[in-house]
Amino acid sequence: MIIFEDWAAAKSHHVPSGHPERPDRITAVQTVLDEAFSDIPRRAAIQASFDQLSLVHDQSYLEALYNAVPESGLTGIDGDTFLSPASLIAAEKAAGAGCAAVDAIFQNEAKSAFVAMRPPGHHAEPDRAMGFCFFSNAAIAARYAQQAYGISHVAVLDFDVHHGNGTQAAFWQEPTCFYASTHEMPLFPGTGATDETGAGSIFNQPVRAGCTGEVMVQAWDRLLARLEAAAPELIIISAGFDAHQDDPLASCALQSSDFYEITAKICGLADKVAQGRVLSLLEGGYDLPALSSSVRHHLQALQGREAL
Repeated sequence: MIIFEDWAAAKSHHVPSGHPERPDRITAVQTVLDEAFSDIPRRAAIQASFDQLSLVHDQSYLEALYNAVPESGLTGIDGDTFLSPASLIAAEKAAGAGCAAVDAIFQNEAKSAFVAMRPPGHHAEPDRAMGFCFFSNAAIAARYAQQAYGISHVAVLDFDVHHGNGTQAAFWQEPTCFYASTHEMPLFPGTGATDETGAGSIFNQPVRAGCTGEVMVQAWDRLLARLEAAAPELIIISAGFDAHQDDPLASCALQSSDFYEITAKICGLADKVAQGRVLSLLEGGYDLPALSSSVRHHLQALQGREAL
C-alpha cells in the first residue's frame, strides 16, 4: 500500500468558523497515520492537470470556478461550499493524488493506495461544486484509469453516509463505469433512490436513520454480489466515515470496526475480479475521534492486517 498526502496543502483550504469540513479533519487523519502506519510508503500529492479534471468536469465550469477564487478571505459557492485563496490547490492535489495513485497501482508499485486529502469530492457534479466538494475525485480517477491504462470496467464504491450525487452524475451515461452506494435516506443531497440506475451501472442502496453496522454490512454483501458479475478491473472506494454513530451530520449507528468489515469485503471482491487493485479516497467524517478510529480500521483492512 502507498499513502498519498500533502498535509500543508490539505490544511490550507479554509472554511468559516464552525464548518464541519475543517482543516482539523486532516490533522486527525495525519495523527493516526503517523502513529499506526508509519511503515507505509508516502508519496506527495500532485496537482491534477486541467486535462485530468476535464475527464469529468465541463470546461466552462472549471473556468468559472478558477475565476471565483478570492485573493483573500472566503467566497461562498453555496451555503455549504467555500473557496479560500488556496482551496483549489488543495482540491487539485486531492484529485491529482487519485490519478497518481492509479499510476502507482497499474505500474505495479502497490496493489492498493489511500489518498489522505481534503476537500472531499463525491458531491461535485460535472458542472457545479456543492456539498463541500469542487472536483469529483473518485470519478476523475476512474476515467483516468480507463484513459491511461485502457481498462474496460471500473467501479466506485461509496460508503459515505451521504449519497455521492456527483459520482453518479459523472457515470450516468457510462455503462463501463459502475457506481454503488450505501447512504442514509432521507438526507442531503436527496439523491440515491434505488430506481436511479443511469445506463444500468448505478446501484443505490439507501438505509434508514439508526442503521447499524450489521445492516450496512448486509447491504454491501448485496451490492458486491451484483458488482462481481461486472468484473471491474479497478475498485475505487469513496471512503466517508460519517455513518459512524458519533458523527454530527447523520443518524446512522456504525462503529469504527464496521468499516474494517466493509473494507475487507470490498478487498475480497477486488481479489476476485481486479487482481487486488483498490484505491481509497477520503470523503466525509466529521467527528474527529470517530474519524481517526475509523480510518485506522479502514487502512488495516486495506493493508490486509488482522482486525483490532
